[in-house]
Amino acid sequence: MGVDYRLLGQRMKQKRRQLGRTQDNLAEALGVSVGYVSQLERGVTKINLDTLAAVAGWLGCGIGELVTGVDPGRPDYLTEEIAALCRRMDDRQKRLLLAIGADILKNTE
Repeated sequence: MGVDYRLLGQRMKQKRRQLGRTQDNLAEALGVSVGYVSQLERGVTKINLDTLAAVAGWLGCGIGELVTGVDPGRPDYLTEEIAALCRRMDDRQKRLLLAIGADILKNTE
């Protein structure tokens, strides 16, 4: 499974906009051109880990949140992840997951 740079860029853009910041602000913080930031946000250019870390720091989030779209700092993130899994499952798989969950509760109480 590869990195979806387009989706990663969309998450960067969304987070930047939520903070009321511009591409100019991000470009200045990174020491790069606005065109480069635009390419990153459109997924045209692959971002390296150092730059991704700098972007995440500037946005006040973790690298993982930009890559996966999941914020493990939110108290309900696991519930949302489980719900997302359930949406992809058929009824047989959901019954199996339910049985596993019930066993976990029974054996950890």
